[in-house]
Amino acid sequence: MRSNVETSIDRRGAIRGDGCHREVLPPAEPAGHSLITRKRVLGGVFHFQSSSRDLIDLVEAAYGGLPSQTFPGVAAEFRIDLQLLPRGAKPWSIEPPAPRIRHETHRIRAAIDASNHVLIDPAERRARVVATEDMLRHAYHLRCELIEFAVFILATRGLGLSPLHAACVVHNGRGLLLLGGSGAGKSTLALHALLRGLDLLAEDAVFVHPAKLLAVGVPNYLHLRNDVLESIPDAAIRGWTAHAPVIRRRSGVQKLEVDLRGGYGRPAPGPVALVGAAFLSARAADHHDALLTRLPTDEAGGMLEADQPNASRQPGWRSFKRGIMDKGVYQLRRGRHPGDSVDALRRLLA
Repeated sequence: MRSNVETSIDRRGAIRGDGCHREVLPPAEPAGHSLITRKRVLGGVFHFQSSSRDLIDLVEAAYGGLPSQTFPGVAAEFRIDLQLLPRGAKPWSIEPPAPRIRHETHRIRAAIDASNHVLIDPAERRARVVATEDMLRHAYHLRCELIEFAVFILATRGLGLSPLHAACVVHNGRGLLLLGGSGAGKSTLALHALLRGLDLLAEDAVFVHPAKLLAVGVPNYLHLRNDVLESIPDAAIRGWTAHAPVIRRRSGVQKLEVDLRGGYGRPAPGPVALVGAAFLSARAADHHDALLTRLPTDEAGGMLEADQPNASRQPGWRSFKRGIMDKGVYQLRRGRHPGDSVDALRRLLA
């Protein structure tokens, strides 16, 4: 008996759930009238092809102008075809429903509805994104939940990467993971790290070569709440962030989507060598010297497992966990100003 299980997307490349659903990846469109762009992302080379300028523009919005990322001695190429269909008969009144995932063996399908979906075949290193013209009005969801999701899955499976829910700040090619659940303050701390001279590899999705502890990410956007602007002393930088477009997350939270490729952003080249990880704590430090403390091995291991439930089920997890614990796992408590926390992190990256 065949059973279908519908699951939700993990944007870091993991699949939550299991199921059985047979799909066949459609043949690619003829290349004669197609637009083609090539991006070096997450350690792989991605070839995007479409007859739609609007869909190619979304690829540029995601990956245009980013530093090239290449793993030493590792070469992998992937192909993503993008097809635009006419408008649907009944467009969504507010926003499209969240994608559902069905998968069988090596193929993965994330579907918003019958006309808006992505079909991924990691074994063939290919994916096909299909979207209607209605979906262009919801460009954030189309870009993140279909196009970027395909890239994350292909890179994770094709390059053997461990996907982490984490941010990563960088100094001189050395990276430090920032860990903690949604709302822990990773994006706020990442912003202040940028303002104090550090680079950003990723805001919430880091991909690690587990044996080498080399990390890659997509440093394209930083998503910030409006109240973060109050902690920025420089008026010009406040203006840069305040004038960013507003996006609405599936949770209903609205955030500013600040493009790091212009203004005051500092996208980090990759891959970077990880030197440790820091869990962000909501507790304030008793004094300045108590901002950053190294966690005991047993406590650090348990916190890593609890913080990364999807990554901990991936093949490279044990190797990553062992390596990052050897480097050092820390707890970072809040200072009187986010800049105090950045200064503490800089000492680990020196």
